[in-house]
Amino acid sequence: RHQSTETMMNFLYDIANVEIGQHFYWTLGGFQMHGQVLINSWIVLGIIVAIAVTTTRDLKPVPEGGQNFAEFIVEYIRGIAKTQIGHDYLEWTPYIGTLFLFIFVSNWSGALIPWKLIELPHGELGAPTNDINTTVALALLTSITYFYAGLKKKGLEYFGKYVEPTPILLPINVLEDFTKPLSLSFRLFGNILADELVVAVLVSLVPLVIPIPLIFLGLFTSGIQALIFATLAGAYIGEALEGH
Repeated sequence: RHQSTETMMNFLYDIANVEIGQHFYWTLGGFQMHGQVLINSWIVLGIIVAIAVTTTRDLKPVPEGGQNFAEFIVEYIRGIAKTQIGHDYLEWTPYIGTLFLFIFVSNWSGALIPWKLIELPHGELGAPTNDINTTVALALLTSITYFYAGLKKKGLEYFGKYVEPTPILLPINVLEDFTKPLSLSFRLFGNILADELVVAVLVSLVPLVIPIPLIFLGLFTSGIQALIFATLAGAYIGEALEGH
């Protein structure tokens, strides 16, 4: 068991060390961090907070203008949570909404802004979700969340799902929970990175007008990836709560 745990930890460390492109680092407490990821994450969070404050600072009984937009987003996210989680969806709507908005705005920032053309003394900028560390962190956070949801509702009986419908399936059921964060993280990372690279290469090689259709396609696929991630996170939480 100790050897398998050590092997899994080494695998996660290897994933965290994956680097594509140039990076600049910050050192904090002996740990190295990708500085450009934190900078762009703060930019994304700032955009989300600014839009939220702007659209909700003057709420009215009959919504208009920005309030209409804010309520549409809230209802859309609630719809995702309700469809995937079911009866207990309200408790988990803030988490699903936070995931969706952060990934959506991050993806769109990568599709709209040719970050790689912005020259820095060291490293290069890019959408937070084009870094494997960000997507793995989001996926692991989702895994912790659905484990917490199942344990909160069922206690230790939650682990009984691993021997259902037969104990023979125990290794497969355990492996399934390990593959969920891997599939979530690599799907998002691969799609966003590929989109940014294509747009950056075309913008550097041809006039700006020519890559515009690909930029619109990138906006569409970026939105779809945010929806897929949030939908799967809701589905995993719903599965943990219902035990099926």
